Amino acid sequence: MSIIGSEITTMQNQTAYNNTNVGQTNSTDTSDSNMFLTLMLQQLQNQDPTQPTDNTEWLAQLAQYSSLEQMTQINSGLQDCMTYMAAMYSGMTTDAEITQTLSMIGKDVTLKVPDPDNEDKEIEVTGTVTEASFEDGSGMVKVNGEYYSIANIVSIREPGQAGSSAGSNTASDTTENKNKV
Repeated sequence: MSIIGSEITTMQNQTAYNNTNVGQTNSTDTSDSNMFLTLMLQQLQNQDPTQPTDNTEWLAQLAQYSSLEQMTQINSGLQDCMTYMAAMYSGMTTDAEITQTLSMIGKDVTLKVPDPDNEDKEIEVTGTVTEASFEDGSGMVKVNGEYYSIANIVSIREPGQAGSSAGSNTASDTTENKNKV
């Protein structure tokens, strides 16, 4: 019986502490756990003395309360983890875009941009990337003296390479070469 008495005292102290801190937090989890403790204490205070509640029932309720507290802490930890991961992902995507943009300097590119005379059509611009910059968090490349968004790039080549794949082996060429050997 002393274990239950000590647990009840602990619950009363925790409830009193939580009640003093209720004004400092807006969490519904805290008010749910306070409500649980308050109801449990009321049940204990108002039980029939001739037929007291079984110890196993009290222990089961204490276990439920303990599980509730642990799940609340796990949820809080997971929310913190998700916030950290979102910030890390944002930083990684920004770094990746910067690296991608910088790697294009000196490369020959083909871009499709809106036609200034007719916005319904696109024109193709080819040239060598001479400079890279970032405006409003978006990568920009300088081709033929004009800045274009990296989103407009449709192909990237090493300087001096043709735009087609004439020099590469196709699957059928590779099969024929294997059969000749």
